Amino acid sequence: MKLFTLVLMAAALSAQTLPADIDKDSYSRLPLIPRATLSGEALRVYDAVVGKDAAGNPRPTPPVGPAATSLYSIGVAGPMDLLNKFIRQIKAGPAMYQLCSIIAAREFDEPYEWNSHEGGARRAGVSEKAIEAVKFNRPLDGVPAKEALVIEFGRALFRDQHRVSSELYARVVKEFGQEGMFELTSTMADYAMAAIMLRAVDQQVPNVTAELPMLKR
Repeated sequence: MKLFTLVLMAAALSAQTLPADIDKDSYSRLPLIPRATLSGEALRVYDAVVGKDAAGNPRPTPPVGPAATSLYSIGVAGPMDLLNKFIRQIKAGPAMYQLCSIIAAREFDEPYEWNSHEGGARRAGVSEKAIEAVKFNRPLDGVPAKEALVIEFGRALFRDQHRVSSELYARVVKEFGQEGMFELTSTMADYAMAAIMLRAVDQQVPNVTAELPMLKR
């Protein structure tokens, strides 16, 4: 009974700390869109984006996060979903995909995105040195060469003059090929787009497992 009471108190405290304009179910400024309210093309896109549960049934509400936000425009949600599904299979492999996702999350200080992908990056084999270099904006000393190259590439794209030098571009193409270079770029761009959307609706993080410290650059 005591444990149950503590759980209820923790849940209540969590709810009290949400900003006033945040919906308690979506953890963002936009409420979840119930499937039952949709029809026609909107319903088709919803089902394509949200998918089915473990029993094979349509999900009545979308999962918290980018999918829930994107569904406010089916013209955005459909193509965004297709791109995200494609980049998960890029030729550079799952580790580079996950590394690109956390690079974008870090550059936009996006806690939901970071919380969703730090563990995935670790499971995919991204080195702890690389994860910490991204997370804490550290120099790349000691980071494995391929990961350091992708981080350097991402920082060039997102920072300063948003320009990749000829020398850096050549190194990325030599390592990953032209197609690989563009797929890495597209992966970071996709997660940058999602980060901007999530920042606009002030997406909060339910069940935080990975804190993203704020940095001064």
